[in-house]
Amino acid sequence: MTSMGGFGASAGPAQPASSGAFDTPWAAGAPAPVLTVSELTARIRQRLETDARLRQVWVRGEINSCKRHSSGHLYFTLQDEGATLRCVMFRSAARHLTFTPEDGMEVIAQGRVGVYEPAGTYQLYVDALEPAGLGALYLALEQRRRRLAREGLFDPQRKRPLPPFPRCIGVVTSADGAALRDILRVALGRHPRLRVVVAPVPVQGEGAAEAIAAAIARFNRWGGADVLIVGRGGGAREDLWTFNEEVVVRAVASSRIPVVSAVGHEIDVTLCDLAADVRAPTPSAAAALAVPELGRLEARLAELAGRLEGAVRRRLEQARQRLDELARRPGLRHPAQQVQAWRQRLRELQQDLTRAAVWRVAGERRRLEGLAGRLEALSPLAVLRRGYSITRDAEGRVLTDATAVTPGQAIEVLLARGRLEAEVRAVHPGAAGVAAEETTPATPSNREEGTWKQGSPGR
Repeated sequence: MTSMGGFGASAGPAQPASSGAFDTPWAAGAPAPVLTVSELTARIRQRLETDARLRQVWVRGEINSCKRHSSGHLYFTLQDEGATLRCVMFRSAARHLTFTPEDGMEVIAQGRVGVYEPAGTYQLYVDALEPAGLGALYLALEQRRRRLAREGLFDPQRKRPLPPFPRCIGVVTSADGAALRDILRVALGRHPRLRVVVAPVPVQGEGAAEAIAAAIARFNRWGGADVLIVGRGGGAREDLWTFNEEVVVRAVASSRIPVVSAVGHEIDVTLCDLAADVRAPTPSAAAALAVPELGRLEARLAELAGRLEGAVRRRLEQARQRLDELARRPGLRHPAQQVQAWRQRLRELQQDLTRAAVWRVAGERRRLEGLAGRLEALSPLAVLRRGYSITRDAEGRVLTDATAVTPGQAIEVLLARGRLEAEVRAVHPGAAGVAAEETTPATPSNREEGTWKQGSPGR
């Protein structure tokens, strides 16, 4: 074989390989192809992406190294006993997930195989992801959750607080399960005199959901329980499925009695938990939430009683001090003297009131006389009494201008006492009291001609 120092330039005829391990093109005399890393990676990518069997595959495996990027993309690996597969789920697909992928979760991924050229690795571009074995079931559960949420069954506004001092609690759970034993142990340990009524029901299997809903309805018809605990002990997710059934969720949401849901362990969340007024992580915790500790209640009552007694004592002491203060006053120690002083003060006030009334009446009388004088001065009758008169025409209009009448027209003259009916003989226009054309001597017969003629009061 000749030297390959030129990486593609051949100095002579190609020699066959000494070993048959590689079927190289140049063994038949063809030039040796030399690819860059990018070219080789691109060829591998083309080969993988054009393989119809790899364009849509379903892969089952366990999630590991799961990370969600700030962009929303999801990166993880799927692994089994013999291999590991890198996976990426872009944000557009990841936002449709109905569950949160976690390490250790077994899932089924659907996607296509591709090559990530910068790292020279192949990976699965995931379009859909479901929990293995329960994918369809969990999808239906998510759809049910959204529908019930739209109806308002999970709204925080409709949740009620638990009664602070329950006298009776109702328990809806299995009669032979550990949950009932835990509830009774905690509840009666905290409140030995508490009444506990148990409605035994199956918590899984056929008919369990209907039995739980019926028990809740019976407690509501009875009305003797102050709070209900509905739940069961831990188990596989499919064992807890009864508490996701719609009939149970609606029974919990419609209960008039506050409901504490205690299903499984703390990591288990069911639709019953979302509909209940209070969710407890375990049945024991549910009993602790629903039942106050009697010892603490008694201690609290004793504390409040002590505070009340102290407040009453302080109030009585203040009243006693006030009474002593009043008893030391002269009026209470010598009541006759105090009454005499009050009588003297009353006489003085009566005298002051009388003087004030006299002064007030005299002042008002003087003010009234002044107003009467002013009114008299402005009165038309006073003007008439000074020798003036008011002249009106036949229609009753007051005459202020001689030209308003004509000779021969009837007029009426009002005096301070009585009135005169007259007839106009002549009209003399001009200023008041001055004739424009002729002046008639003032005689008893011509006093009726002027509008305002000064003379005798008309007696």
